[in-house]
Amino acid sequence: MSGDSKLSSAEVVLGFLEEAEPWQLLSPQFPSKVGGKPAWLSQTGLPSPAGLECEICRLPMAFLLQVYAPISGQDRSFHRTLFLFCCKTHECYTCNDSRCLKVLRSQLPRRNEFYPYNPPPEDEPPSDPEPDQSVLSVSGVKLCWVCGCPGNKACSRCHTVTYCGKHHQTLHWKHSHKRECCNQEASIVTTSTFLFPESELVTEPEEEVDKKEGDTKEAEEEEEEEEASVDCPSLAETLAETDLEEMAMHETEDNKVFQRFKKRIAPEPHQVVRYSRGGCPVWVSSQHIPSDQDIPACTCGAKRTFEFQVMPQLLNCLCVDSTGASIDWGTLAVYTCSASCNHDDQYCPEFIWKQDFSSDQHTQIKST
Repeated sequence: MSGDSKLSSAEVVLGFLEEAEPWQLLSPQFPSKVGGKPAWLSQTGLPSPAGLECEICRLPMAFLLQVYAPISGQDRSFHRTLFLFCCKTHECYTCNDSRCLKVLRSQLPRRNEFYPYNPPPEDEPPSDPEPDQSVLSVSGVKLCWVCGCPGNKACSRCHTVTYCGKHHQTLHWKHSHKRECCNQEASIVTTSTFLFPESELVTEPEEEVDKKEGDTKEAEEEEEEEEASVDCPSLAETLAETDLEEMAMHETEDNKVFQRFKKRIAPEPHQVVRYSRGGCPVWVSSQHIPSDQDIPACTCGAKRTFEFQVMPQLLNCLCVDSTGASIDWGTLAVYTCSASCNHDDQYCPEFIWKQDFSSDQHTQIKST
């Protein structure tokens, strides 16, 4: 998740939130970050406004986070960033429905038209006047003042700010632009309330997990088999209790998976991202785990493999909680093209899988 990182398929890298200077989160620094506006990698081929709408409510999605994840030894992916967007309408977060989320991949070779060949300096660049964040454009593509995504719809009065659509134009007008528009004396608001709080995503390797975990699981399974062989109920009794047994089995298995999840994250409870390209996610439940058939291949034909997951702890940092009405997830697992193929410099959609907590699990994780 950093420019010089070389990750093995077995390595897990954890992401944590940290404050950063604004210049450190701009595109030339190749940031990994949460919230704010997207720091677009490729300056061309940006997604259209329609491509960043929620598939359930059709409202514009908000930028959630981006992970800078170059692939060592692959020139076309020398620079590579994954962008994750989410809907802010809580009604769209129905059980295990991923249509309220989208993930895009952008990549560039080391020698490209947008960035220097050598890595950016670690020191703050010369103090040029900062551009007005409300009218930024990328290589001629105008960006929405509210969300930072492409938008050519301009204010009909001042023509100085643009939007991705009518919804964000109305939002800005009500929030601040009504008093700012064509009023040179008005103080200009430069931050949209639509955005999530912005932080840098810093990383460190996860320490090795206890190898005895697998042995413990085997012992538990053997113990269950022995207990099951003690009593031999009649067929009639078995049929009568089938539903209750299935429910109990699901609850027991669910609890085991959830306890493993809590044990795995306990050493670093503030982790908000787990990155392990080619590895495996840590599930919060035994239910709604994708099979190979559930994960579609890339449009190039290559198989998609797991790359990173977003943890529920991130929700505590997004300022989205309200009385029973907020966005929610147990974990978000992102799967990407195993070949990391090129798409004519376009931002390429990848696949995301949302797994939710049960109500009991949600209560437990919120209290940890």
